[in-house]
Formats: sequence, structure tokens, C-alpha cells
Amino acid sequence: MTEFYRNGDRWDDTQEAYHQIMDAIVTQKLTPSQKVSENIFADMFGISRSISRNLIERLIAKQFLISVSPRVTQVAPLTLLEIKQNFMLRKILLPEAFSLAAPKVDFNALSRLAEEIENMLPIEDDETALKVLKTNKCLNLLAVEKTSYPLVIDWIEQLEDTAMRIYWLYTKINKSFFYSREQMEMTFSVMKNDEPGRTRKVLHDILTQTEDRILNSIFSQEQFNTQDLKV
Repeated sequence: MTEFYRNGDRWDDTQEAYHQIMDAIVTQKLTPSQKVSENIFADMFGISRSISRNLIERLIAKQFLISVSPRVTQVAPLTLLEIKQNFMLRKILLPEAFSLAAPKVDFNALSRLAEEIENMLPIEDDETALKVLKTNKCLNLLAVEKTSYPLVIDWIEQLEDTAMRIYWLYTKINKSFFYSREQMEMTFSVMKNDEPGRTRKVLHDILTQTEDRILNSIFSQEQFNTQDLKV
């Protein structure tokens, strides 16, 4: 594999550190609105300050960190507004992307990922919960990458990362997956039949049902009656 260097650091090391930080944001080891810095990242993840600086800039650009002032950076908050905004944008982009990608999708690969998720249920611990979320993200990205629109894929990947923050709350409360196997099989079925209109409707309906289920689950918990949703 070709190694890339930026400011003297191996680019693959930077990528690994990026994924570690994103995992920490998803699982709330870095909690919403928590203050972060180059030193905090360097100590927490065993990386150089130059890599920390690079990743802070990158995560601010992707809106997983926010710059409150020139000297203060925080983990992006997770509120009802963020949840509703995420679902709204995913309900616009995902149905269209799935319908465009359907003729080229590797359905055997999607089915294998769906089976991996099912084999991890019920969710007994945090490690399994994170694996379920990442496998679901992988499944969605594997489908939409066949749209051949790089910008759309980038947008959806960012939305999926935010969705993992939301789904983490649900998995912690319910120890279960947020989609049923029937919903996944229905999605695969209409995609296989290459029914663009039907695919868009089915996926939009599933996302709407999931949003309602997640919001009801989260806000029935007294611990989430705060601006930031923390477990």
C-alpha cells in the first residue's frame, strides 16, 4: 500500500486515528459538548500533536467538532434538532441514492452484512453495539457507492456517521437493532426488481418509522431530558 505523508506523519496513521476518534464520539467516550484539544487527543489516542491538529481541523469541517472560540473546541452537541435534521436529510438522499444504485448493487454482499448484524443480536455490550452500527453503515455505503456520484456518497457518509451517534442511544436503551430483518429484506426486494419509485417509497417509509421509534424510545427516558443527549 502506498504511504502518504503530511507534515511528516504517515497518512494511514492519521486515518486510523480519525476512526478511533469517531468511535469515541459515537460511543460518547468523548461526550457531546466536551472540550477537546491537541493535547487531549494526543494523550487519549497516543498520536502526535501534528496529527491531532490535522484531525481537529478535519472534524470541524465535517461538523463533528465545533470551534466555540479561537481557543476552545468542543465535540458537536447531540440534540433533538440534530436528530431531526439528520433524518430529514437522509430521507431526501438515501431513497434516491438507493434507487439509482439498484441495478448495480451486489445483493449477495448486502445480504452477508445483514446476516452479520443479525448474528450479533441481541446486543450485549458496547463493543457489539459499535460493531452493529459500523456494519449497518458499511451496508448503506456499499449500496449507495454504486450511484457513481462521489459528492452524494461523501454527504451520505457524513450523515451515516451522525446517524451512528443517534443509533448509539437507541442500542444502549433497547439492546436491539433499529431495523427489522423484514424491513431490510423488503428494501433488497424492491431494489432487485429495479422499481425506482417503489424503492424510494419503501426506504422513505422505513426511515420515517425508524425516526419515530428512535425518538419515542429516547425521549421516554428521563435521563435524556437535557439539551445534550448523553448516556
